[in-house]
Amino acid sequence: MGVRADRAALDADFAAYVTARWPRLVRAAVLMGCRGAEAEDVVQSALERCLPRWSRICEADDRDAYVHRVLVTTLAGSRRRRWWGERPTEHLPETAVDDGADRLDDADAVSRALAGLGADQRQVVVLRYYAHLSEQQTAQALGVPPGTVKSRLSRALRVLAQDPGLIELRETL
Repeated sequence: MGVRADRAALDADFAAYVTARWPRLVRAAVLMGCRGAEAEDVVQSALERCLPRWSRICEADDRDAYVHRVLVTTLAGSRRRRWWGERPTEHLPETAVDDGADRLDDADAVSRALAGLGADQRQVVVLRYYAHLSEQQTAQALGVPPGTVKSRLSRALRVLAQDPGLIELRETL
């Protein structure tokens, strides 16, 4: 009965973690280049990989960095294996559209700027500024030394500072 209780506690901890981190993980995947449903699929796959190892992940120094590392490798693997183009469907989903054109323009400017970065630089920017991981956590998530995180981030910020869409966005703020 002790093993079942431990497993139940781990499952409850995992469920709580997923509930708390799901939006942030999906948004991180979007910022790393996925589209909405694709991002959810990648996060779901990453979390499926984490569940059997959850007891080890809980013992890790930083489980957020560990989960983000799994997310990054899952995304890379999904890009190698699958085509994410159009898929036929019998019924189109209904979408409610509000007139949030300004927000869409801002999000588009940020997405285009991030798309202009290399995958390594984009991952560092997303993990540091969106996921709010420290340099050490980002390094751990990407499996690189902290100095590499700093240099990638420095180069990425230099490129982003020169992006015309972001310059225009800053001028409107």
